[in-house]
Amino acid sequence: MPMWRYAVITLLREAARAGVLQTDLDRGALRELLTAQYERWLNIDIKRFRSKKQFLGYAGRYARRPPIAQSRLRGIGGQEIRFVTKDTRTKRTVETTYTPADFLAALADDVPDRYRHNVRYFGLLAPRAKSQTHDAVFAVLGQKRLGKPSRLRWATSLQKSFGVDPLVDRNGERMRWVGRLPPRPATSSSPKTGPVAP
Repeated sequence: MPMWRYAVITLLREAARAGVLQTDLDRGALRELLTAQYERWLNIDIKRFRSKKQFLGYAGRYARRPPIAQSRLRGIGGQEIRFVTKDTRTKRTVETTYTPADFLAALADDVPDRYRHNVRYFGLLAPRAKSQTHDAVFAVLGQKRLGKPSRLRWATSLQKSFGVDPLVDRNGERMRWVGRLPPRPATSSSPKTGPVAP
């Protein structure tokens, strides 16, 4: 924990000194804030991963959605919501009951404000720095930088996710694009139809 706290605060101090860290605080107030944060207790939970794929599967969940798994929801009723949480004191998972209002209030902390993103990058991973530093970082590590994967077509994506090819009709024949029909104007002389009895 002290090593992690030192690394984070040192990085923030160097970013402030280089003018990369943007804040409304003046230099003195920022220095006091970082000093206070350096002296506080940080609860660090660093997980060990067997591979890059496992780490990306873990970290990718937080990039596009709030960090909440559907499997943790145990029951949703009109007046209560049962949710599995982790008790940090006993190191066990417990089932907690919330009212809908309390659950939304707890969940709101994980939802970013408008025009904000869940994951914020700075330093080597900052969007502006990536194009300038990534080639050098990969060269130092002796690794080859992989290209951006090509985007799947919508039909291929549906087939991969659900196992059904959307371009095959119910007769087993493959559909193909013929063209687009322009919309026909509605005519008032067309007969109105109602429900048909079986």
